[in-house]
Amino acid sequence: MERVIDTAGGRVLRVEEAGDPKGKPVLVFHGTPGDGSQYAPHVADAKAKGIRLISYDRPGYGGSTPQPGRIVADAQADVRAIAGELGLDKIAVWGVSGGGPYALMCAALLPDLVVASASLASPAPYQGEGLDYFTGMGKDNVDDIKLTLEDEPAARAKLVTDREMMLKLKPEEVVKALASLMSEVDAAAQTPELTAHLVGSMQAGLTPGGQGWWDDGMSQLQPWGFAIESISVPHQLWHGRHDRFVPFQHGEWLAARIPGVDAHLTSVDGHTTLLRYRVPEVHSWLVGHL
Repeated sequence: MERVIDTAGGRVLRVEEAGDPKGKPVLVFHGTPGDGSQYAPHVADAKAKGIRLISYDRPGYGGSTPQPGRIVADAQADVRAIAGELGLDKIAVWGVSGGGPYALMCAALLPDLVVASASLASPAPYQGEGLDYFTGMGKDNVDDIKLTLEDEPAARAKLVTDREMMLKLKPEEVVKALASLMSEVDAAAQTPELTAHLVGSMQAGLTPGGQGWWDDGMSQLQPWGFAIESISVPHQLWHGRHDRFVPFQHGEWLAARIPGVDAHLTSVDGHTTLLRYRVPEVHSWLVGHL
């Protein structure tokens, strides 16, 4: 089920619901770039577990109005708008990759609404004290982040070119196109279904333009608007040692600072393996708190 809801300031958000319509509500934050399109195995798992699985396009992606200059903490208003529209007073959340910071935000800033949260392969704050941000990160991501920090006009121009390439990308080209980021573990985990989902989500998110992608990237590099140490609801964290999109030390850094975290720092996972294999475990853990 798809709907469009209004938010403060005249923006709209495209929201998607699947799973058990009468189930326990779990809100999902998609990766970067992408949209809120849901992965069929996650939907099947949600239905089997009695979960009402909810997702949405972050501002600037897909069917959601851009919000230039947004920071991570700004998304709390969108989460409240979605919960209010759907008549929900308690939810759980999870976020993967670029969606991870938003799940962490919910755990820190929305404890009256969010009963539990989970992050999978989430980046840590760029300004994190003592964080080794780049070691182990694939060259494509390192180059893009450093260009953004050093030459914004050039970074914006490159994003235009990258978006055009992404819109033409075919699923069978993904492993080669992302060679610097795709570890052997992640490459081996690709299936036609998973790759088609990832490409479809990226293309749907980028179809209206690149503003959402730019804002997502900038929001991760600026202060997030909350302290990781202020998280006060149960949080489960997953990070794989073979992750080249978001290196393993990001997960270690977060796990060392989230109070009471249920941390799964695995030696067998990469980045996309978490999306393929670990979400059922996340769902079970979250449902236990709803």
